[in-house]
Amino acid sequence: MSTLYRKYRPQSFSDLVGQNHVKITLEHEIESNKIAHAYIFCGPRGVGKTTVARVLAKSLNCLRRKDGEHDPCGECDSCREITAGRSLDIIEIDAASHTGVDNVRENVIAVSRIAPTRYRYKVFIIDEAHMLSTPAFNALLKVLEEPPANVVFILCTTEAHKIPATIISRCQRFDFRRFPLSDITARLQFIAKEEKIKIDRAILEAIARHSEGYMRDAVSLFGQVVAVGGSEITAEEADLVIPRSDLSEVVKLIGFLSQKDAGRAIELVNRAVDEGIELKRLLTDLVEILRKMMLMKTSPALAEKIGLECGETVEAQIAGIISGLELGRIIAFTEKFMAVRNELKGSFIEQLPLEIAILELCSPERSARPPLSSGRKPAEPAGTDNPAGPALDQKTPAAPEAGPGKLNKEIIAAKWNEVLAKVKKYNHSLSFILRVCKPIGFDGRELCLAFKYKFHKDRIGEVNIRQMVEKVLFEVYGSPLILGAIVDETIEVGGEGNIVPEITAAKTETSETADGGASVSNDGAKEPSNNMIENLLKTFGGRVIN
Repeated sequence: MSTLYRKYRPQSFSDLVGQNHVKITLEHEIESNKIAHAYIFCGPRGVGKTTVARVLAKSLNCLRRKDGEHDPCGECDSCREITAGRSLDIIEIDAASHTGVDNVRENVIAVSRIAPTRYRYKVFIIDEAHMLSTPAFNALLKVLEEPPANVVFILCTTEAHKIPATIISRCQRFDFRRFPLSDITARLQFIAKEEKIKIDRAILEAIARHSEGYMRDAVSLFGQVVAVGGSEITAEEADLVIPRSDLSEVVKLIGFLSQKDAGRAIELVNRAVDEGIELKRLLTDLVEILRKMMLMKTSPALAEKIGLECGETVEAQIAGIISGLELGRIIAFTEKFMAVRNELKGSFIEQLPLEIAILELCSPERSARPPLSSGRKPAEPAGTDNPAGPALDQKTPAAPEAGPGKLNKEIIAAKWNEVLAKVKKYNHSLSFILRVCKPIGFDGRELCLAFKYKFHKDRIGEVNIRQMVEKVLFEVYGSPLILGAIVDETIEVGGEGNIVPEITAAKTETSETADGGASVSNDGAKEPSNNMIENLLKTFGGRVIN
């Protein structure tokens, strides 16, 4: 109900919630009578810019406010007129519908030259100021440079970057922020108490989370819930208005995962589906909670600053399970569920990808399948020059010819041609790239390849390419291997150190060698080749079309 927002709009600095960096500064300016002639209030919608502008105007013109005080009395003629929107000395202009220079001249410049009718200051509140046209800004700039006495300008905007720097430089700037969940919840509790509404704190926290830090949205949403539930609101009634989201259940799910209790985790997911919770919303909450836990493990101060605000009840639940989870497992959970969230749309059984993810995270022995899912250590991003990190800590199955303890560089080299042949079936050009790599490390699980050229390394780093190669490695060697790649411009491609055996050139007039930079004549002698086009075609698998 919009009336709730209007009814409980703050009318003094004491009523304001949050934005202390703005409130305290303005209070000190009013108390010391050091008022700027122009202010600019920047910030997202629904965070109190216009409200603070009105409170400031009311304080400046309050007839009963004494020196050293900052709050308006709220009872004098000036305060009552400003509250009712009838004061002739408070001019509010919607710049979105008055963008032209003529409106600025008529409604701002001309009016500003007239002294206040009854009170101390004439205050112009220009909302959505960034919508003014360039000529309008130029006209406004003139009056800001030489403002009339007893005139204060307050520009409110959601897009400060659109305000000319010449305007901003003549204003005192305040940046408003979104409200923390605790502030919104406290405000909703106050309104509920004033309206004699019985509602559980968990519902208020859900409303605050859904508002995403915008106080106006939170109070409006609360009004909708009140319209449905009346004076006593239940969770079922709130669910009719608020998209169903239960962070407590999400934390329970993480707890089951930490205990490797796949059965109860899958049961919880299916119960959530039966109760009408959207799986995409569930996974979004799951990833946000895991991110918060990851930040808590890294730095508690960082988690408090940028982590999801969950409310007191959920915070206590998180504290109860986070001590039993290592950072590595939290990261693995996060990566897995981020991937699952993107798979939901294509699944004919909506919750199936989530169930499989739960089984994989709770059952390490299931990792014997080709490492195509995100349950394993992710490969390095395609823009870095560092090798992939340490291998998985999961047990790998015995291979037909070489298990994890037996697989070594020599075995990999012996069967590398088989790898190239299989890769070629999937991607013709990729097999040429793999012919010019050099192994720099293999610890039984992680195979790190060095490439002379960054574009080769970047190609291998692409997610779909990396996954395809890892799948082939599993098929050939019977053991899941993690693929890493770095750039080493000093390596000799095609030399003895390569993972590839020496490539014998066919006895043709000229044929490409492994490094793509020399040719072999009929007598086997290498000759330099300047045919750059041929080299590129060989590397990327193309052909010349006449």
